[in-house]
Amino acid sequence: MAYDRFAAICKPLHYPLLMNKKNCILLAASSWITGIVDMIALVDVMSHYSFCGSNEINHFFCDPNALLKLSCSDIQNFEILVLSEGVFMAVFPFLLTLLSYIFIIVAILKIRSSEGRNKAFSTCSSHLTIVLIFYGTVTVVYMSPSSMFTPEQDKMFALLYTVLIPMLNPLIYSMRNKEVKNALKNLIFRK
Repeated sequence: MAYDRFAAICKPLHYPLLMNKKNCILLAASSWITGIVDMIALVDVMSHYSFCGSNEINHFFCDPNALLKLSCSDIQNFEILVLSEGVFMAVFPFLLTLLSYIFIIVAILKIRSSEGRNKAFSTCSSHLTIVLIFYGTVTVVYMSPSSMFTPEQDKMFALLYTVLIPMLNPLIYSMRNKEVKNALKNLIFRK
């Protein structure tokens, strides 16, 4: 999404070349493949650990951090792996997204009409909001020591990035549509 916004605002004449079907498929496939390879590595390391005691995970999905709390093995190596892959899987993409938005903001500030600037900012602000909430919660959950938060706090942060953000996406992106805004205003103010 950040690359799409970057191409649309910073390189509008090249947009059809930059965001063609092949590049869209390549961006989506690389995202999926990276995520799958990452999880395979984590599962492989976890499969060598011993688990004892309770077999109930204190979480609403099979989160690696919650699963490791059931392990009898020394998990320090796993925490180092999660931290280092977190740099690759969270910090690096976040910095790329942030860099693209720096270029976008510079390009927007060069737009002469205030109407054009407002339209460009409103297009990007919703995505940037979602990006900040997502990367913020993921960083808190996976890049901090496992002893830093209680299981309930871990579940709350996980709820933010697994449920709240996907739920907010359609709402945030549809609020840019004037027809949706008018329908919402009519619904709220009809009394």
